[in-house]
Amino acid sequence: MLRLLVLILILANGLYFAWSEGMLRAYGFAPAQQREPQRLAQQVRPEAIRVLTPAEFKRVEAQVQAELVPKECLVAGPFDDAQATSLRHVLESALAPGAWQIEAITVPARWIVYMGKFANAEALAKKQGELAAMKLVPQALTNPDLEIGLSLGAFATQAEATAELNKLSLRGIRTAKVLLERQEGKQSQLKLPFVTAEIKAQLADFKPALAGKPLHSCN
Repeated sequence: MLRLLVLILILANGLYFAWSEGMLRAYGFAPAQQREPQRLAQQVRPEAIRVLTPAEFKRVEAQVQAELVPKECLVAGPFDDAQATSLRHVLESALAPGAWQIEAITVPARWIVYMGKFANAEALAKKQGELAAMKLVPQALTNPDLEIGLSLGAFATQAEATAELNKLSLRGIRTAKVLLERQEGKQSQLKLPFVTAEIKAQLADFKPALAGKPLHSCN
């Protein structure tokens, strides 16, 4: 009886081995095939692994650290066609292509409360002194055709500029008037999307090409 039991166990093990190895597939007895080609595609290819030299590792480490450094976005403008062309030439030699962009933008009309034109620099300085005594700070003009003159405020509409002129008249301003300083139109804007410490160190090199337009945050 014991011998029969041992023989049955040996036979059962042999049949299981044959079944698990697919030897009985021709007779319709075999385990279901497990195929996962996506796992094969995800396997690490040992032939693609390369050990970095100390110099290469330092270079990669420096690149990763540079990517983690917070970056600032700056813009300046608007620039007319001549200014944008000049600025483009300077940037092409100063910064990498992906570090700057010159974009077309729609510039809205701007109305100002204007004083001028003054006969000479002395007359301008005298008026500036009078305004300082009244605690009024004039703004720079962006339209060279209005020089020598002063702006007491810039506004998006003529109505807003007129309202400001009326307020200034109550303070004793008598010779100012409302003028359209700039028509609505297409101009260009400089954008520095990822300003690093390295780029900041280079900003002074092309500051003259900004035509007096300050860089400020994109937000």
